[in-house]
Amino acid sequence: QVQLVESGGGLVQPGGSLRLSCVGSGFTFSMYAMSWYRQAPGKERELVARITSAGGSTNYAGSVKGRFTISRDNAKNTVYLQMSSLQPEDTAVYYCNTNRAYTDYWGQGTQVTVSS
Repeated sequence: QVQLVESGGGLVQPGGSLRLSCVGSGFTFSMYAMSWYRQAPGKERELVARITSAGGSTNYAGSVKGRFTISRDNAKNTVYLQMSSLQPEDTAVYYCNTNRAYTDYWGQGTQVTVSS
């Protein structure tokens, strides 16, 4: 079965950086686009970044463009989200996602808290 396991969240000061990782299993990782979403308290889940299967194309939410970078290592079945210049409004649970046969799969999420 498809499994996505995120790691790398934590508490960071404003202006700091974090790198999230998501390891996928149970499917042919290299064949699928991967995405990062986030959900802040009281808000809807939103798309943060997406990367195509081979990593040749990426897109970002306007709020993170220029600060976040999504990348992947298909040899390690891993997708990353490098986050820099973090701000309190980036505080959220971050989820890894893929869509396979019209079904969304999600990880358990990793908490990112930006606070001084």
